[in-house]
Amino acid sequence: MKQETQLSRKDNSLVKRVRVMGILNVTPDSFSDGGRFISESAIMDQVRKMVTDGVDIIDIGGESSRPFAAPVSIEEETARVLPTIQTIRKEFSIPISVDTTKATVARKAIEAGADIINDISALRFDPHMAELARETGNSVIIMHMQGTPGNMQKDPKYDDVVGEIIAFLSERIEWAVAQGIKREKIIIDPGIGFGKTCAHNLSILKHLDRFKSLDCPLLLGHSRKAFIGTILDRDINDRDTATAIISALSCLKDVDIIRVHDVDKTVQAIKMAAAIESAE
Repeated sequence: MKQETQLSRKDNSLVKRVRVMGILNVTPDSFSDGGRFISESAIMDQVRKMVTDGVDIIDIGGESSRPFAAPVSIEEETARVLPTIQTIRKEFSIPISVDTTKATVARKAIEAGADIINDISALRFDPHMAELARETGNSVIIMHMQGTPGNMQKDPKYDDVVGEIIAFLSERIEWAVAQGIKREKIIIDPGIGFGKTCAHNLSILKHLDRFKSLDCPLLLGHSRKAFIGTILDRDINDRDTATAIISALSCLKDVDIIRVHDVDKTVQAIKMAAAIESAE
């Protein structure tokens, strides 16, 4: 039986509530692990490790969304994502999300066994994505991004970064509901690193509790991102400790899903945060 993918904000137990989403990029050019998980054996070794480490959801991406990344065709993205989902489904029933902005890719992924649509465009790039989400009833993640992956980091500016993101997500939630998507199926993501400076990202992290006003489960995707390197002067693959620290702090601000590369460190961080929170 598949694990439940619909999230509730009513569960006050931190360990039970917070889900860990493990990133599986089957791309040659993702900013951190591009090219690492191309072969079936490498993919399954990583999936088995994530499951052993305590992952709750596996997020599969076939197109890099790093700054200045070049887009790929529907055919290429499908060729990367579909066999990966099919291979995982032969062994595991764990919830899978597909990280795509293309409705055709999402549809084929769902048919292969994906449970969640993770759309960094907040249903804006493909006019058929909302229709697909309504039709299938799958949960959908809508994320804030200023611009596109090709230009988002050129010169991002905000007067009130948190307020503007909340206003954007509120509009997209209401739009999605008007398209027939059930509100309880919507998950929100403030989009750390997507059209934000280091200062913007820090402000979002400091004020994560403000996103509770939107009354949707909150996903945070901060893993190994550039602002960590800016602050700590660490290489991309030496940012997992800092990522875990941010994960622990974020859990105490009512985040529901933590999207990371290193599942093991994040699970440990959540358990420690839970132990502290439950102390007398």
